[in-house]
Amino acid sequence: MALSGHAGMLAAPAYAQLVAKEPLFRRAIPVLTIIFILVMAGYRVAALVSAYEAADRTARDELALLATSVTATLDHDFPAAGTAAVTGKAAGRPAGAAKAAPDATAVPAPSDIRESLRRVLPSRATLDGRQLIVTDATGAIIVTDPVRSDLEGSTLVSLLGESQPLTTFGARAGVLELTLTDGQRAFATVHLLAGDRGMVAALQPTADVFGAWQRDLSANVTLFVCTSAVILVLVYAFFAQSARARTADGIYAATQVRIDAALMRGRCGLFDWDLARGRMFWSASLYDILGMEPREDLLGFREVSALVHPEDGDLFAIADNMLASGAGTLDRMLRMRHADGRWIWLRMRAELVAETDNTTPHLIGIGVDVTEQRALAERSATADMRLRDAIETISEAFVLWDADNRLVMCNSKYQQLHNLPDDAVAAGAPYPSIMRSASQPIVTTEILNEGRPEEGSRSYEAQLADGRWLQINERRTKDGGFVSVGTDITALKRHEERLMESERRLRATVADLRQSRQKLESQARQLVELAEKYAEEKTRAEEANRAKSEFLANISHELRTPLNAIIGFSEIMTQGMFGPLGSNKYAEYCQDIHHSGNYLLGVINDILDMSRIEAGQIDLSVEAIDLEEVVNEATRIMSPTASEKGIEVSSTVSELKMNVDRRAMKQILLNLLSNAVKFTPQGGTVTVRARSDHDGVAVAVEDTGIGIAKKEILRLGQPFVQVENQFTKSHKGSGLGLAIARSLVQLHGGRMEIQSEVGVGTTITVHLPKDPPRRESTKDVA
Repeated sequence: MALSGHAGMLAAPAYAQLVAKEPLFRRAIPVLTIIFILVMAGYRVAALVSAYEAADRTARDELALLATSVTATLDHDFPAAGTAAVTGKAAGRPAGAAKAAPDATAVPAPSDIRESLRRVLPSRATLDGRQLIVTDATGAIIVTDPVRSDLEGSTLVSLLGESQPLTTFGARAGVLELTLTDGQRAFATVHLLAGDRGMVAALQPTADVFGAWQRDLSANVTLFVCTSAVILVLVYAFFAQSARARTADGIYAATQVRIDAALMRGRCGLFDWDLARGRMFWSASLYDILGMEPREDLLGFREVSALVHPEDGDLFAIADNMLASGAGTLDRMLRMRHADGRWIWLRMRAELVAETDNTTPHLIGIGVDVTEQRALAERSATADMRLRDAIETISEAFVLWDADNRLVMCNSKYQQLHNLPDDAVAAGAPYPSIMRSASQPIVTTEILNEGRPEEGSRSYEAQLADGRWLQINERRTKDGGFVSVGTDITALKRHEERLMESERRLRATVADLRQSRQKLESQARQLVELAEKYAEEKTRAEEANRAKSEFLANISHELRTPLNAIIGFSEIMTQGMFGPLGSNKYAEYCQDIHHSGNYLLGVINDILDMSRIEAGQIDLSVEAIDLEEVVNEATRIMSPTASEKGIEVSSTVSELKMNVDRRAMKQILLNLLSNAVKFTPQGGTVTVRARSDHDGVAVAVEDTGIGIAKKEILRLGQPFVQVENQFTKSHKGSGLGLAIARSLVQLHGGRMEIQSEVGVGTTITVHLPKDPPRRESTKDVA
């Protein structure tokens, strides 16, 4: 069931429709976008073509109109001879006046022509590059408007070119687009003056005619490109957002699966209780805890209330009390009925939340299955009671102090030996006050431990006032306190005194004998002793070397055979294969024997392996292996031990091939994992990682254990070396695990690196080459 509960169920139909139509939208949007761009492009092309034709037509019409107007003005203001006679007669002028008219080929003065043009033409007639030209009868240019002195005096043909028809046909040729002699494209038209007295030409460069159109073209192209780019960017953004939405949906689904898996694994579930409507949403994990099939709909108040144990209160009363008191949180233990009829203890922790759109209160929280914890607490209480009874029945004096040197418990033997009153041995009494009330010993002698003593431990002998002797052994506990056990050794001390007196008399006798013989045999003895010491030391060295070889050859059989028998028989007795033992203590002792035997067998195997490695008796059988398979075997072997401490052992290795001795690689992983699990506190994690690099394969074992100080890292990996701290002292071990792993790695031509931080964890990385050397020996590793 989805974690979003009934809110997810309400939103699901609309969202499902959107998801179903999304492929159609993704296919339709590109097509519609392209059609829109093409329609917009077609429209703009049509508009630009129309504007081009309009500019062409307007330019031709204006040039023709200008030339026609100027020609008519000049013919009117400066008429030809025949035209002037007719005009004079009609006006009633004398005949002599008509005869005085100018010659037919005469051309008015340029100043008169300019005056007529100024009077007739508007101010905008010669704008936009338009040029007006007036020639005489020979075609020579006499007037230009605007004035161009470089053209006046030249011929019109030299400007327009000889192949054009304008100077021949005049107005009948119309307005033509041609190339001037200077290479410039222009529109031009030529009109002939009456009586062939000259010509009027009007020109306009095409660059001026279509300049505005070209600017519009550039603006339209730029606008079209920008608009298209914006549309394409929007389309791309749509597809990117759609892809991101799909990715987000995938992430949400994966996260939901992980959260459901985490809730399932953690034996807890989510709930959402609508207090106003009396409806409740449960996650699938909560159904699983109670052995019920998950439901898609919401639970009613009566259904949930029927599952609660009658002695644990009424759900309605709980909700009513929270609303009345204004309490914002709930933390309560209650029992709910499992599907098979048994009761499950749940710890309900929730918070009262009001929705944003209204004032409907919701109680949202989590329910954790604490049935096992409750059973464990009951078993712990029973075990504590049994422990107190056992301590009371032992013959030794026993006392336990906490980390603050306050009394935790003691038995009656301790109270009797120290003559303590009942009120002095109350739990929690400080150590100094108890010692003041106790009878102090007359003599105290500390016993020196052979080998390396444990940190915080000591042993000493004390003589009481009544003459009795006690041997007191003190050891530190994991929580910082210490336990003290006192044994009555009065009989042993008296026997020891008798032995010491006999030894003193014997030593005196021997001293007298030696003194009498010393004078006679001193010189001979010195020579003999020198020879004997030389031979003895030589023989001892040879025998020691031979004994070591024989010991290593025979220890496997001589020690493993009885150990296997001890382990096997203790396991049979623990399981009660041939009947019950009678007392629970026997079962505990059998388990201790079984664990101790396995521990001793492991230590012997480690010593044998280390000895063979140092002697060069290892035969590497290098082959191509699947590292994932070997790692899975090692983690599977270590999983039971890790589960006892609540440690999660995981691996991220997948499909990695390498050349290595399979048995040696498995031994390396087992030693590293065993070391990591041993020194990782409860609830920690151990992870195996591997990667392939340029020179081989790197395998790393990471843990969240106690960590190692930097000054101790260099010592690790040496035989029989362990880090000295309170945590390691509570764990047995020969100190050979890392040494064997390091030696096997070095036999492969690799190296081992240790990175650690105190209180954070340790990472041990093994670097193995791609092609390790093949090492042969005459013996095989057992």
